[in-house]
Amino acid sequence: MNIEHLQTVKAPISEVYNTLTTEKGLAAIWTRDLRVSEQVGGISEFRFGPGDKADMHIVQLESNRRIVWSCTDSHPEWIGTTISFDLEDKSGVTAITLRQMDWREVTDYYRTCNYHWAMFLLRLKRYCEEGIASF
Repeated sequence: MNIEHLQTVKAPISEVYNTLTTEKGLAAIWTRDLRVSEQVGGISEFRFGPGDKADMHIVQLESNRRIVWSCTDSHPEWIGTTISFDLEDKSGVTAITLRQMDWREVTDYYRTCNYHWAMFLLRLKRYCEEGIASF
């Protein structure tokens, strides 16, 4: 079972890719308490308050095209899921398809995460289009 969202951003694909793969970009849209690896095989660590974290193994980084993370430590329902961002340039507009794959079942936590991924993409859009950092 997957969570899937599509968002378009009026910004160059390279700007969207850099936002999703750098500490500066992810700190502007997800959390400021983070350590980001920019290499395949590395671990990025995201902290959202006491006991709320997500550690992501960087599986794939295809410049301006695809990012894949595998969750290694977080809420039990997240562990073992894979998050991907597929980017496509559509005449100067970047289309982002976000997927969080391999959920075991639909739960209240799944539904909450589905909502939060939509908000994540909205913050990404605002940051890339307007320079507004928020989370």
